Amino acid sequence: MSFDGVFTHVLVKELQEQLLGGRVAKIQQPYAMEVVMTIRARGRNHKLLLSAHPSYARVQLTQLPFENPATAPNFAMMLRKYLDGAILEKISQVDNDRVLHFSFSRRNELGDLEDLRLVVELMGRHSTILLLNAQSEKIIDAIKHVGPSQNTYRLLLPGIPYIAPPLQYVENPFTVTEKKVFEILHAEELTPKYLQTSFQGLGTDTATELCYRLNRNPQDKLKTWQKFFESLETPKPTISQKNNKEFFTPISYFHLLNIASYSSLSEMLDAFYGEKAQKDRVKQLGANLQVKMQNEFKKNQKKLAKLEQTLADTENAESYRRNGELLTTFLNQVPRGATKVTLANYYDEDKPLDIALRVDLTPNQNAQKYFQKYQKAKNAVKIVQGQIEETKQELAYLESVIDQIELASPLELNGIQEELQTTGYLKAPKKKMRTNKAKPQFQKFIATSGDEILVGRNNLQNDLLTLKTAKKTDIWLHVKNIPGSHVIIKNPQPTIPTIMEAAKLAAYFSKFRLSSNVPVDYVACKYVHKPNGAKPGFVIYENQSTVYVTPEESLVKSLAE
Repeated sequence: MSFDGVFTHVLVKELQEQLLGGRVAKIQQPYAMEVVMTIRARGRNHKLLLSAHPSYARVQLTQLPFENPATAPNFAMMLRKYLDGAILEKISQVDNDRVLHFSFSRRNELGDLEDLRLVVELMGRHSTILLLNAQSEKIIDAIKHVGPSQNTYRLLLPGIPYIAPPLQYVENPFTVTEKKVFEILHAEELTPKYLQTSFQGLGTDTATELCYRLNRNPQDKLKTWQKFFESLETPKPTISQKNNKEFFTPISYFHLLNIASYSSLSEMLDAFYGEKAQKDRVKQLGANLQVKMQNEFKKNQKKLAKLEQTLADTENAESYRRNGELLTTFLNQVPRGATKVTLANYYDEDKPLDIALRVDLTPNQNAQKYFQKYQKAKNAVKIVQGQIEETKQELAYLESVIDQIELASPLELNGIQEELQTTGYLKAPKKKMRTNKAKPQFQKFIATSGDEILVGRNNLQNDLLTLKTAKKTDIWLHVKNIPGSHVIIKNPQPTIPTIMEAAKLAAYFSKFRLSSNVPVDYVACKYVHKPNGAKPGFVIYENQSTVYVTPEESLVKSLAE
């Protein structure tokens, strides 16, 4: 479902019940188009998410974790200047539109009472968040600035008078009179499009649901209409499905198949948007890392191809030695200044063999040249073989990092970025701020048996988990022969069901997350070793056993601590 006017109307009531009278305690802007305000109200902290994301624009209370950037954006700094400590006096919706007003009051530097208004417009790619002076109606700042070259109707710039989005001159379904509703509903044919052009703020899903109910009871349309809007007074947030597409609705919609119910609209929005928005953030935040690693991967693929070609060329080493010996043996038969000579090859039953010569060299110098080529090729075999092995390890490491970026949450990308700075793929910051370096937070799970299971979420964590944190008797798991997380069972003798659960975690946090029958090796940590000079996350092991599992997202969620 779209975040339409009807849903916004119901959500405003939920927010009013929990936030009114609260004091702004903290303001964050974790992402370019999203603001998180912590409001202390009714004895507890509430995280209010205001999103102007072009695809996921919404307002809600959230329980999802967000990481504050090291340097706050200008808009966040402006909000902190004006709203830190402010009291939330009012939350209102403009008619039945997707525009919300949050009215705050605070004392300014002179001690005078100041009224401020935070406007959130939820309009797809035109969504925005603005801070206004309530008296002058002038914009203090906006999360994105819109100049005259972008919009001739209104400007969204500091110091400019605020102009509201164009109004729809249609009926508000929550304030329209019964007589007007009766007139509209008794048209010859009721369609979702007709209702949307007659009433303000009806999304396609809501209009379709109203048509479905009205056409099922054509004899009493007015009562059906009233009953629908009365039911919105006691919301029953529901995620539904139709044609493999999910919808969120404030109440159960009859034309959709209900699949989950929630205690609040905000809880439902966390469930609906959480993973989708997270993947989009990872895509945005990890895009540069992904491109960088993909380029490094392609560069090493080309390097490997060249090295393998060089190794193939060294197979001619014996022919160089043979030519040199034949020229030395039959030196008196080799004419000076010739481009080639034909000699009897005593290595092959004296069959005639053509040997190329350089005209600028004497016969003896030509022979010595072939011996030099032989020695160079012979020495190159060991060097090239070592370089090929190093390049293959490099490719395996890069592949593991690329997979980790794809599977990472926004909070985990910082760890991957730090790893790439450590390994030299990214430039480290010139000046590091003095911070208390926190210990890596491994992902923790509790097996059905009660055993603790730890999962590394990047290669630095994998090394630290396996080689420093785990005991030698703990059980180590990893997907066989492919990139993935290191998994540790904190028990030297886990049960078979616990091993299977940990193996499913290892498979889930790997490249084969969506595969079935994934092989996972497990062994005591004392049999796991890191070769000298190996890349982060790379280990070798022995004495392992292997199980085959199919990753289950439901199991991962149920075991999460």
